[in-house]
Amino acid sequence: MLIYFLCGTRKMAGGFRVLHLVRPFLAFLPEVQSADRKIPFREKVIYTVISLFIFLVCSQLPLYGIHSTTGADPFYWMRVILASNRGTVMELGITPIVTSGMVMQLLVGSKIIEVDNSVREDRALLNGAQKLLGILIAIGEAVAYVLSGMYGSVSQLGTGNAILIILQLFFAGIIVICLDELLQKGYGLGSGISLFIATNICENIIWKAFSPTTINSGRGAEFEGAVIALFHLLITRSDKVRALREAFYRQNLPNVTNLLATVLVFLIVIYFQGFRVVLPVRSKNARGQQGSYPIKLFYTSNMPIILHSALITNLYFISQLLYRKYSGNFLVNLLGIWKESEYSGHSIPVGGLAYYVTAPSSMADILANPFHALFYVVFMLSACALFSKTWIEVSGSSAKDVAKQLKVQMMHMQCLSCLVTLSSYIACLATPFVENIDFILFFCEY
Repeated sequence: MLIYFLCGTRKMAGGFRVLHLVRPFLAFLPEVQSADRKIPFREKVIYTVISLFIFLVCSQLPLYGIHSTTGADPFYWMRVILASNRGTVMELGITPIVTSGMVMQLLVGSKIIEVDNSVREDRALLNGAQKLLGILIAIGEAVAYVLSGMYGSVSQLGTGNAILIILQLFFAGIIVICLDELLQKGYGLGSGISLFIATNICENIIWKAFSPTTINSGRGAEFEGAVIALFHLLITRSDKVRALREAFYRQNLPNVTNLLATVLVFLIVIYFQGFRVVLPVRSKNARGQQGSYPIKLFYTSNMPIILHSALITNLYFISQLLYRKYSGNFLVNLLGIWKESEYSGHSIPVGGLAYYVTAPSSMADILANPFHALFYVVFMLSACALFSKTWIEVSGSSAKDVAKQLKVQMMHMQCLSCLVTLSSYIACLATPFVENIDFILFFCEY
């Protein structure tokens, strides 16, 4: 109701639209002015590096006033994809801006909100509504985090510290929104959201590869980093073959096989990223003027994987909450059975639906329980294919929507039916290749 109240576009009496209610807030919303000149590549790199530096600093800056962050983290499974870091100013990560963007995209794509992108005022009001919704989500999540006791009970924190924590998370959310807008308005390279997600994933990979911390996993103290553990085992063990086998296939800690699989996937994705189908188009007004309409191989990009991760994360969160209170209930156990890991301190699923939708941790797990691996692969491919098809329809990128955009631009394809041609290519490129990448990701869960 709040979203519809802020963003609905059904006409009211006198031609007034509810979207116009956002207009009074535009003057108070933080905004980055669009570039009035062409930004040189060198300056774009500088802006991108500065934005990335601010994000990384916020990701390491601890929240002031928190009482404790020990214990199981209910949001552990979603932190990588949402670029958040527990107990820091960047606790919310990109959650507010991603959530508001997805909600607005769904509303626009499903025609609940009708926005004319050719009208500058409509674009400004829609961007303002998305930004306002992101700020409201940041405030709501900050209040929920404090009241839920993630940093200690409110009585332990005190009213002053509780308000201070909410303000820190609120301003951090605004910083993320401004940094993303800065990069998207031509000052930087690419999207801020993609940059922050990629940075967080790379940071996680580097840490798991070269972490110098030691963990006792039942075989004595071992280095957490896979590369450091490899050299340590080769130096300290007399049996080099056994040392290599342990470095490549050790359980409960990052191993070299995980690292190599991750590097392989990066190379595969980079290789296929440049693949596209270019369809020739002609202008109906200017005779002889030709152009092209490119359709990328990864038509829906990483959006199906993000939606799949969000679905699984919510399942984990609900299952953990129910299991803590009603662990003896049959239906709760059917949803998921959880056990706290002795080494990482995080809860891991060991039974129920939550277990079967979790990727096997190693090849040994696949051989020990092949049904688990088969169920996971089928579920992941089916879910991502469904999300990919749904996202195409609601995001305004379906064949029908693209054909309508070309018609508005007075362009046509050199074929009998523009819609049939677009449908054949988009349907072919959208789902199968997403599934292929998901299938590859199955073998490199790091």
